[in-house]
Amino acid sequence: MKINKYEIKPNADLQDADLQGADLQDADLQGADLQGADLQGADLQDADLWNADLRDANLRGTDLRNTDLRGTDLRDADLWDANLQGADLRDADLRNADLRDANLRGTDLRDADLQGADLRNADLRDANLRDADLQGANLDYSCWPLWCGSQNIKIDEKQAKQLLAHTFNVAREFWPGFLTKEQISWLNDFHRIKSNEFPKFV
Repeated sequence: MKINKYEIKPNADLQDADLQGADLQDADLQGADLQGADLQGADLQDADLWNADLRDANLRGTDLRNTDLRGTDLRDADLWDANLQGADLRDADLRNADLRDANLRGTDLRDADLQGADLRNADLRDANLRDADLQGANLDYSCWPLWCGSQNIKIDEKQAKQLLAHTFNVAREFWPGFLTKEQISWLNDFHRIKSNEFPKFV
């Protein structure tokens, strides 16, 4: 869609708009209503989408590098393979968003709500997830940030089993006899163990 980004004003009504491949780099879209909009392959690098409504939006393969997405509503948005490197997603609502294969390297996700999000194969290197809510999110084949940016993350029991199973599996030689029978039984309920993809604890 041909669009003059300089004519777009904050709080613009772009609900269900066809913006596939649009050049929106550096655009001011603060508070814009983009609910259900098709932004597949668009260039939103360095754009200002603070507090915008992107519910159900199609953002597949979209360039969102260094974009301001603070407080943005991205519930149920399709962000498959989107490039969010360095984006600011503090306080964003990403519940049930599809973030498969997304580049979240160096992304600021502090206090973001990621409940039920699909993060399979997402690149979370250097991402700041402090105080983010990841309960119910699918973290299979993604990477966990092993730095202070992972403090106070809210996770569920399934994720706790997943993280601890991987940790204890690589550190077996350092904790022989460390786990109780009850703890072993709890860990063996890890979904990858139950599907015979991961070694069982004994």
